[in-house]
Amino acid sequence: MALTYEAARTDLGAFLSRREDGRSSLDLLVPDARCAGCMAKIEREMQALPGVAAARLNLTQKRLTVEFRAGAGDAGGVVDTLARLGYPATPYDPGQAREAHDREGRQLILAMAVAGFGVMNTMMFSVPIWAGLFGQELGPATRVLMMWFSGIVGAPCALYAGMPFFRSAWRSLKARRANMDVPISIGVILTLAISFSETVLGGRDAYFDAAVSLLFLLLIGRWLEHRLRARASSAAADLLALQAPTATLIGAGDVLTATPVDKVQPGDLLLVRPGDRLPVDGEIVSGASELDNSLLTGETAPVAVAAGQACRAGALNLSGALRLRASARSEDSALAAIARLVEMGAQSKSKYVRLADKAAAIYVPVVHTVALLTFAGGWALGLGPREALIRAVAVLIVTCPCALGLAVPAVQITASARLFRRGVLVKSGAALERLADVDHVIFDKTGVLTLGRPRLRDTAAAAIAMAAPLARASRHPLAHALAEAAGDGPLAEDVTEHPGEGVEGVVDGRRCRLGKAAFLGVQSHAAETELWFGFDNDIRIRFAFVDPMRADVAQTVAALRARGLSAEILSGDLPGPVERAAAAAGVARWRAGCTPADKAAIVDELTRQGRKVLMVGDGLNDAGALAKAHAAMAPGTALEASQNAADLVFSGESLMTVVDAVDVARSARARAMENFGLAALYNLIAAPAAMVGLVNPFVAAIAMSGSSLVVTLNALRTGARR
Repeated sequence: MALTYEAARTDLGAFLSRREDGRSSLDLLVPDARCAGCMAKIEREMQALPGVAAARLNLTQKRLTVEFRAGAGDAGGVVDTLARLGYPATPYDPGQAREAHDREGRQLILAMAVAGFGVMNTMMFSVPIWAGLFGQELGPATRVLMMWFSGIVGAPCALYAGMPFFRSAWRSLKARRANMDVPISIGVILTLAISFSETVLGGRDAYFDAAVSLLFLLLIGRWLEHRLRARASSAAADLLALQAPTATLIGAGDVLTATPVDKVQPGDLLLVRPGDRLPVDGEIVSGASELDNSLLTGETAPVAVAAGQACRAGALNLSGALRLRASARSEDSALAAIARLVEMGAQSKSKYVRLADKAAAIYVPVVHTVALLTFAGGWALGLGPREALIRAVAVLIVTCPCALGLAVPAVQITASARLFRRGVLVKSGAALERLADVDHVIFDKTGVLTLGRPRLRDTAAAAIAMAAPLARASRHPLAHALAEAAGDGPLAEDVTEHPGEGVEGVVDGRRCRLGKAAFLGVQSHAAETELWFGFDNDIRIRFAFVDPMRADVAQTVAALRARGLSAEILSGDLPGPVERAAAAAGVARWRAGCTPADKAAIVDELTRQGRKVLMVGDGLNDAGALAKAHAAMAPGTALEASQNAADLVFSGESLMTVVDAVDVARSARARAMENFGLAALYNLIAAPAAMVGLVNPFVAAIAMSGSSLVVTLNALRTGARR
């Protein structure tokens, strides 16, 4: 059950998260925060409160995190201040946040459906009235009857469909500010009032159809915005979901107890079985195994570990049981640190101020002033209050921000559709604006420049057939690649895993081994990934594995360079493979052995230097850099958390889709600027015409719709292939 404001106000102290250093934090759900302006205002007011060290608002989650200094923590004051600003808040609950988001979507769909119904049915009574424009005049009684019918259908639909705008405008006015919903609400309400006045007094014109048509168009844009926000799910939550939910605690007398991972404390002794993920960071006390760190580093080669070595949460234990001494709590693990990098990067990206928001900041006061001057000037020049008010309403409607509001979204939708057909999914409209600005590209190696799937090098079929039965019995990733190359077939018998070394079994009555060179008594100094196979006291066969490069890597880098973008490679892999990949791609600048924090720090440093970075990565170690970069892309084969941290996701084996995305984004930027110019030109012509009485509210609604159609048609040119 959702917590009410009053209950939250009295119980908020219980929701403070207190730390050992005396500091505390509070997470709140702020459902009415909608735009960058809301975020800037809320964060500014929160940080001005006594005892508040920092405040961050995540617009996607509607989550406000307030951090208090040591000894401070007035949670009630925070909630009271938010209420005064017009943003009621409750303690943050993910389920409640999803419910609020879903409820908003249902309300928008219902309002849009009602508006659509109103448009269609109001037109049935408006068309006969319009017929008078073509010499087919209705009788006075019939005309008034049609106006009444139009009002009976249109007015309730407009009042219901306009509630999202009316509520937003009222909250804005209560907080002594004006957003774009204020002139929309005033225009709709005055249009309905004038229409009823004309109907009651037997006037010539009623504009119920204009009011409901205006709302229908605006609701389409509002719903599309809602859908874009719905796609921007939290990557940080996906990262933390990779942690094991429980840990096996080893107590006195080696008694095993399953305990929630958030209850594990530093110093606790844990058992990690083969096939389990490490629940927290720690040091191996006993046991030997191989760890699959691909989620953390992006590299597919397993790492052998033994007693005394440190390991990180999220790694997959492949072969042997390990006793692990916890060195950190789950919330302080390396995985949690990456999640925090992602969250901070996502919040910094949400501060990107769109051009439409900047234009809107000028639009609202200007339109109100012009409408007021139109009314006052018309009355002062001898017009009656009715005619002066009609002109003022016409100004509000004809300058409705539809064209301005559609200038960017129409381009974004068109560009997103074109990229989708080319194999690129755009998750955020603002991503295209940022992608158009990039001047430097960072590539991860494994899974981006390469396919991220180890493949067996050319090997004799007879050798593969000999090793395949033992490979099929192993869970090792390289053994899987060997088994895949062999296809279906028999399985080895009496199989035994040797943690960190390999696997042993019986094939055709002969004992054999598959694993490291030393496991088979062979000395090897190879610089590439390998497995060895052999029967006891018999031949030894070496299997080499490679991660193939994407076929068009060099072409992609050259195309980016031709467009003025520089490129580099950041990888967690060893220097040898990274250097070879850089040479094949034609990239001079590369760095190997990078940790997740290293990659995020490099992106931060480039940003401080004024570079606009595009990060292309697929591993968990890329998630922080993806979130912090100016724009981010991930392949469709990437970890889900990395895809969620990215702005765009591309499918297929072609890397040229990165170039396609940059081209379409730059085209979208050009079309958006053209649309702003068209919207400005329209208002420069339409507003004076409405002020001098050349445009009534009905014509104003048609003109407004026409301007929206023009910017939409111009948007269709975005990204078209020539």
